[in-house]
Amino acid sequence: MHTEAELTHIEIDHGEGPLRLALRIRPAEKQRSPALVWFSGYGSDMLGTKAEALDAYAAEHGLEMIRFDYSGHGESEGEFKDGTISRWLEDALAAIEHAAPERIIIIGSSMGGWLALRAVQEMKKRANAPSVEGLLLLAPAPDFTSELIEPDLKEAECKALAEKGYFEEESPYGPEPTIFTSKLLDDGRRNRVLVGIIETGCPVHIIQGKLDDDVPYEHALRLMTHLPADDVVLTLVQDGDHRLSKPADIERMLNAVANLVAGTGA
Repeated sequence: MHTEAELTHIEIDHGEGPLRLALRIRPAEKQRSPALVWFSGYGSDMLGTKAEALDAYAAEHGLEMIRFDYSGHGESEGEFKDGTISRWLEDALAAIEHAAPERIIIIGSSMGGWLALRAVQEMKKRANAPSVEGLLLLAPAPDFTSELIEPDLKEAECKALAEKGYFEEESPYGPEPTIFTSKLLDDGRRNRVLVGIIETGCPVHIIQGKLDDDVPYEHALRLMTHLPADDVVLTLVQDGDHRLSKPADIERMLNAVANLVAGTGA
């Protein structure tokens, strides 16, 4: 009988008053194993297909699993349009600090891959931060605001940003349009990681679809050039899209997690 993941909330204040962030924490049944930490993508939440599959894997193998929703996402409070990379990074670090694991493996999807790399950089500066013992990056989108969005801005989108502070585009993942704000783009420039060597100090496994319309697979190849000091494995999925949520993709993700956990000696 597996312990249920506990839904809890923590409070965070980004300067406009306190917000409640939702977390689901599955306690470990095996001691000294690293906790799995899920970083969702842009506009996604902790109840998606990949996150649920990871939680089921954690339950089966007695691992701690930490999931959370960024402010303005899922079950957390806040407005999505107020979000920035810095704010969501702060949310992620607060969730990890609350759960207080000693060792972690971060699994980051799309924007979550960018935030995972930034989280590693920030935790290196903190005395009591957990040891990051592996990264699994799924269709990672580091610096997507400056590298993938801004270069392709059309005249109408530039005008909307100047006049309204945001623009919308149709989303292939649901009925609601995807919103991108001036605040997000400005803040993204301050959080770039593809500007020099990224030192994670841990094994990194990247899984990238070749048919990804949102993050071209060349972006993953570029990321690898910024990780020269790390043990990096790149899996290119011939028929993989951005979601990487098909049964074969889920199996591939879980196998990568198993390899990262085994590599920690757990």
